[in-house]
Amino acid sequence: MKPYQKLTRLLARLSLFALVVCISVTLGVKESRAAGEPDSANSLTALTKSGLDSYYNTNYEAAIKDFDKVLAATPDDPAAMNHLIAAIMFRELYRAGALNTTMYSGDSFMSQKRPVNIDPKARARINELIDNSLRICDQRLQKSPNDADTLYQRGVTRSMRAVYQGIVDKAWFPALRSAIGARSDHQRVLELKPSYTDAKTVVGVHQYVAGSLNFAVRAAISVVGLSGSRTKGLEYLREVANANVETTPDAKVALALFLRREQRYAEAMDVVKTLTAAYPHNYLFGLEEANLLKDWGKNDAALAAYRKLLDDASKNMFFDPRLEFANFDLAEILRGRGEIQEAAQRYSNAVAFPTASPEMKQKSALGAGEMFDLLGKRDQAVKQYQAAVSVDGTTSLADDARKWIKTPYRRNQ
Repeated sequence: MKPYQKLTRLLARLSLFALVVCISVTLGVKESRAAGEPDSANSLTALTKSGLDSYYNTNYEAAIKDFDKVLAATPDDPAAMNHLIAAIMFRELYRAGALNTTMYSGDSFMSQKRPVNIDPKARARINELIDNSLRICDQRLQKSPNDADTLYQRGVTRSMRAVYQGIVDKAWFPALRSAIGARSDHQRVLELKPSYTDAKTVVGVHQYVAGSLNFAVRAAISVVGLSGSRTKGLEYLREVANANVETTPDAKVALALFLRREQRYAEAMDVVKTLTAAYPHNYLFGLEEANLLKDWGKNDAALAAYRKLLDDASKNMFFDPRLEFANFDLAEILRGRGEIQEAAQRYSNAVAFPTASPEMKQKSALGAGEMFDLLGKRDQAVKQYQAAVSVDGTTSLADDARKWIKTPYRRNQ
């Protein structure tokens, strides 16, 4: 691969990282309509708000129903299209296990190559909505190039297209073009209308990510318009997080993740607690609180948080919770504490969930095998190692599993 191609691939992944952790899904919804506006407008506003509440509680099916109704009443509205794109796409990513922020808190995300498999009908619908939204936005901007609302909506659509191209298809070059376009649109919005707070979400994330790179890479990416500042990025995200606008939850997710990466755990926890309070049925927000405690080194509190999360899930507190995440993370803590028996069980639980992604199944099977080896249960260990290899024999995890099939795993290996 030529040097410039390698750099472009890196830039695409970094841009995608910036977008996947926070997606702004529309213009802010006005809290009230002017007197005399028709009841139909109030009804659409209520449907949009209901859809957003369902969306942020990960009740994607309910969100899709509401957004579908809004789009049917306003078929040429890019904002309505963007709502629906977000709900359908994130439903699919959630089902595929691609929305756990732990995946994006380190740099391993950059090396993942496996595409995310989504339902073909959902794929077709997402592409149709993206194409329609971009077509309508482009037509309007040809007539009114400085229409801030339309520029914002086009940036939203481009950002979601970047996520789709990168996460679903692993098409890094198209994802880079879409990501740069999204940031460009939202930067232009802020030039035209500095008070357009929602536009600071994507720009803030890009600022932080670009500003976190080393000097040589920062100099290179400035050529394609991706220069940035960590300080400015966090400043923008805090402003949106405190503004009570539509993209406030997205900004909070991104802000908490970045603070977590910087090991500013107390600040990150303050942000996450506002999310869990506002959206108590969002399993991922509860999981993030437990993950933060684990990374913070507060293992007793983290254990309690994971156990509470699983207990709440058993009481139907969440919509389709991905319990493999909590089981795996709980196993990791138990392993570190030497509680091998329960760690083996938790790893095994994670493997058994039919919704677990291939990556989750493989690392959980490997962990379970290692625990069973420590317990002297060799037959069970070998079965788990074989399961890990069967998921994907080309990974480093599969190499480890093959090694332990030949020679039992021991501590400190």
